[in-house]
Amino acid sequence: MKRRDFIRISGAAGLGAATGALPGCGVEPRVPRDSEAVVTPTVCEVCFWRCAGYAHVHDGRPWKVSGHPDDPHSGGRLCTRGTAGPGAWDDPSRLRQPLLREGKPGQQRFRPVSWDEALGYIAERLQRIAREHGPERVALFSHGSGGAFFRHLLRAYGADTYAAPSFAQCRGPRDVGFRLTFGELLGSPERTDMARSRCIVLIGSHLGENLHNGQVQDFIGAIEAGASVITVDPRFSVAAAKSRYWLPIRPGTDLALLLAWTHVIVGEGLYDRDYVQRYCHGLAELTRHVEPFTPEWAWLETGIDPQVIRETAREMARHAPATLVHPGRHVTWYGDDTQRSRAIAILNALLGSWGRPGGFYAPEKVSLPEYPTPPYPKSKAADLQARRGGFPFADADVTNAVIDASVGERPYYRGWIVYGTNLPLSIPAVTGKLEEASQKLDLFVVVDVQPAEVTGYADVVLPECTYLERYDELRNAPEREPSLALRMPALAPRYETKPAWWIARELGHRLGLGAWFPWQDYAEVLDWQLQQVGSSLAEMQRVGLKRFPRKTAAYFTPGQAVRFRTPTGKIELHSTELAKAGLDPLPRYTPPEETPAGFLRLVYGRAPAHTFGRTGNNPLLFQLMPENTLWVHPDAARPRGLASGQRVRLKNQDGAVSLPVRVRVTERIRPDCVYLAHGFGHTAPGLNLARGAGADDTGLMTRVKVDPLMGGTGMRANFVTLMAEGKPA
Repeated sequence: MKRRDFIRISGAAGLGAATGALPGCGVEPRVPRDSEAVVTPTVCEVCFWRCAGYAHVHDGRPWKVSGHPDDPHSGGRLCTRGTAGPGAWDDPSRLRQPLLREGKPGQQRFRPVSWDEALGYIAERLQRIAREHGPERVALFSHGSGGAFFRHLLRAYGADTYAAPSFAQCRGPRDVGFRLTFGELLGSPERTDMARSRCIVLIGSHLGENLHNGQVQDFIGAIEAGASVITVDPRFSVAAAKSRYWLPIRPGTDLALLLAWTHVIVGEGLYDRDYVQRYCHGLAELTRHVEPFTPEWAWLETGIDPQVIRETAREMARHAPATLVHPGRHVTWYGDDTQRSRAIAILNALLGSWGRPGGFYAPEKVSLPEYPTPPYPKSKAADLQARRGGFPFADADVTNAVIDASVGERPYYRGWIVYGTNLPLSIPAVTGKLEEASQKLDLFVVVDVQPAEVTGYADVVLPECTYLERYDELRNAPEREPSLALRMPALAPRYETKPAWWIARELGHRLGLGAWFPWQDYAEVLDWQLQQVGSSLAEMQRVGLKRFPRKTAAYFTPGQAVRFRTPTGKIELHSTELAKAGLDPLPRYTPPEETPAGFLRLVYGRAPAHTFGRTGNNPLLFQLMPENTLWVHPDAARPRGLASGQRVRLKNQDGAVSLPVRVRVTERIRPDCVYLAHGFGHTAPGLNLARGAGADDTGLMTRVKVDPLMGGTGMRANFVTLMAEGKPA
């Protein structure tokens, strides 16, 4: 697909959704003229990429969201999901008022209450927890912009446990692996210089399906410019279809392939000798380590022909340093994920891509001062066993560790605030623990825009307004060029919903923490911050986004002396930190578990129409993709008597059974696997569209391989059988 075709398809999908007459959507079919709309700067919240744009409001309703032409995240073009912002506003299943639970946890039985009663209940429980157990016994689970306000609230209160599924269930292993190697994180958006890449290696990265906007556009631009693409995936993905090489690897053997590639590049002297000599530590140890890992050895593990392994390794070296071995984003797979990410980092180092055009650039953000408030009280939550599970290289709080520390005979945590994250569809093997936690916690609060499976466990459910109806923190993400982007209300909050900043401030005042919330409206904070960097809220309300000049170079200059933030001051091929901890200083491969007879390995991924499980009930995106399908290879379908369109249930090795899902018989998947797009199979009663649509992969992940270095939950260790329901459609 050409870049202009991607833009045309995305735009057409967005326009069609925004103007279609979907039942229950309520959007007028007539397309207004631009002159009829009120245009307000915004920042999209449909996914974490947070593209800057404009909300177009006509006759009191949002009718479209468009991209900001100066935005480095999007280049002025929103993806299919970004154009569907009005659907979140118009979702008939939106939470409309505060709720207090009635009945047993998980039953989704609540009674409507006023904000005064709901906030009073929460404040009283928080005060009791602080008095009887200590404020450090409250934890925040968060995914989304508004979580920053609740973290501010809890830190002022005396708690500092902040667990985001984006760490232990997504990006954590690659962040730790790259930090151990280069001394720096990759950031969000990632610092990949794909637009200048001459060779791109995707190993489990679903570009084009995860639809991270700017990155997908860079990928398409690189392909148009003739870049060579190597895709490693057991499934013939969208990215594989654009690739020169598709390597349909046996699941669980990615590290074997990476070690074999390293063997070829080191053994044939294809690495960047000057770069490695100047910047790297541990080449001799690495050379000895990879000597046994020949392409012939890797063939027996991965199923990839040795000649293809050699060809692809040489292809990477031929284009270096403009070769990018992409680090991926969702990388919690098999339990050895930090070491696999280390192997990717090492390969990039050998190719000389870090700090070089076409590899990884140095990102920069605006130095934006924090609004002045008193120092936070020192939290007593020094027990990292509770926060981080004792994992030696967890540099953020681990969701599964915090959940585990909230159950059992002597639970550490006594209160939870869950913001914008649906734990049952995010954390594997968690349902029973949520039921137990909801019984033992003194307080369980959920703040969200719509009902979800997690709301059924809450004591209190607070309805947040959509991103089109609120201010949030300025978007100040590190990029090629520093910029600030403003999200401001395009409409007043609908129903009795409120922005996160208002909820946190009101709770702060009820808890006697008014000194940390000295403003009446969050617009005061934004205006103060902007004035410190030579702008103002008035200017940003007019322009939406402002770029700032870089103060540092984006790439190394030839021969530049660089000290990396590692113990040796160099890129650590051989990790001194891991060695000191008594752990493998070089990536060590462990063969995956064999597939049981009669079973298929469950693999999963993303869908371009949806963001995880957050958008399934968006009426505009629902009509684009109402349910997922189960990819089954003909060689696996034939003996099971399955045909495309037939509905099946999946039953895993521990007896967990899914909702029915349609089969798609296709040769685009290995015969020993089946594939599901994540985010479907909702069971929450309040979802009028998404409930019961498709199958939930997370519920089948009862077997988890935990990364021993940082606690990530490897979720690709589950196997399923298929139970037919009915005849082909």
